[in-house]
Amino acid sequence: MAEKAKIYLIDVTNRDGVQTSRICLSKLQKTMINIYLNEMGVFQSEFGFPLTRHETNYLNANLDLVKHGLLKPIRLGGWIRATKDDVKNAFKLVPQIKHMNLSISTSDQMIIHKFKGKLDHVSVIKEMQEAVNEARSLGAESIGVNAEDASRTKIDYLVEFAMKAKEAGADRIRYCDTLGCDSPFSIYERIKALALAVKIPVEIHCHNDLGMVVANSIAGAKAANDAGVDTYINTCVNGMGERAGNADLVSVILAIRYGNGMQDYCLDEKVELKKAWKICKYASYAFGVPIPINQPGVGANAFAHESGIHADGALKDRRNYELYDFEELGRGDPEIIETGRKITAGEYSGIKGFRNVYEKLELEFHDEKEATEVLELVRYANVHNQKPLVDDELKFIAKYPEQARRIFTMSP
Repeated sequence: MAEKAKIYLIDVTNRDGVQTSRICLSKLQKTMINIYLNEMGVFQSEFGFPLTRHETNYLNANLDLVKHGLLKPIRLGGWIRATKDDVKNAFKLVPQIKHMNLSISTSDQMIIHKFKGKLDHVSVIKEMQEAVNEARSLGAESIGVNAEDASRTKIDYLVEFAMKAKEAGADRIRYCDTLGCDSPFSIYERIKALALAVKIPVEIHCHNDLGMVVANSIAGAKAANDAGVDTYINTCVNGMGERAGNADLVSVILAIRYGNGMQDYCLDEKVELKKAWKICKYASYAFGVPIPINQPGVGANAFAHESGIHADGALKDRRNYELYDFEELGRGDPEIIETGRKITAGEYSGIKGFRNVYEKLELEFHDEKEATEVLELVRYANVHNQKPLVDDELKFIAKYPEQARRIFTMSP
C-alpha cells in the first residue's frame, strides 16, 4: 500500500519574514530562529539568500553548525532566482548548500509587465530548466521550483511549467499566491488540478493581503494530499512577512491538528508544538513587534476568559470554551523576572560581571583566556543585535565561538 501523503512545514521567517518593511533581524537572531525551528521539528528553514553578500558568513556558519549537529535534522534552504548564473554564483559563495528554491515569475502580468520583453512564456521555462540542471550538477540534494504569482497564472501554463520543472529534476513545485488574492475555494481547485496533472509534491506559499493566508495554506495542502502528493506549507513565526504577512507557523499547526475535517490529514510527526511559546516570544523580541493579544495559541488573550458565562464554563470543563490546551504550546509556567540586583553582559562589560552572568547560566570556562575571548564575542554580539542578549544567545556564543565570530563578521 502506498504511504499516505503528508504535510510538512518549510518556515520562511529568515527569507520572507525578514523582508517585512521597516524591520529586520541580525544574523545572530536569524541563527537562533534556525535553532528554535530545529527544536520545533520544522522540516526546513529557508535561511537566506546565497547571493546576498552580507549573508555569506552567516549562511556558511549555519551550514557549519549542521556539521556540528546543532542544526539537525532540519534542512537549511536558500532562495535564488531561477537563472543558471545565479545558481553558479550561489555555489561559489556558499559551497556547502544542499537545498534550494529557484524562483521565476509565471503569470501573464509578470511576464509582460515585469520582464518587459526580456522573457516570454517559452524562455521562462527554458531559464528555469537550465537553472535546475545547473543546481543538480553542482550538488543540490533537493530543489524546489517557485512559480511566482502562480495564483494569477493560467492553469494550463502552470501545469506545463510544473511538468517541465519535474522533467528537469525538481523535487517539488512552489505555488506562490504572491498577491494573496486566492480564496480557500480557488486555491483548492487550482492546486488539486496541478497535483493531479503533474504528480509532484506541491509547496504552498501564501500571503495575507485578504486575511485568508492560513485558510488558503490549509486548503492548498488539503488539495495536494487529496491528489495523492506530499505538500509543504510555507510559514513565518508570528505571521511576519511582506505587506500583510505570511501564514503564521503556530496557527497553521493548530489548524491542521484541530480544524474540522482535517483529522484524516497527516502533519509531519516531528513537529513539536510545545516549543511554540519559546520561538514566538523570541521572534517578537528580536523583531521588536509585539504579539497581538488575540493571536491564536500564543496571544495574551488566547486562553483568557472574562465573560461570566465563558468563565463559568471554562472552570467547569476547559473544553467548553477552549479548543486545545495551553500546555500544548509550552505555556503555563510562571515567567520570573528578577527585581533585585542583576548583572548583565553588554558591549561594555568587564570580565568579573561577565563571568557572574555565565555562572548563573551554569556554564564555566576552562581558563581566563577562553573567558576573555567569549567576552569579546559577547560585546560584539550586543553591538550586532543592538539590544541585550537573551540567555540562549549567550549560551550559543559560549558553545560555538568560532561560528559566532563568522556570524558577526561582514565585509563589503
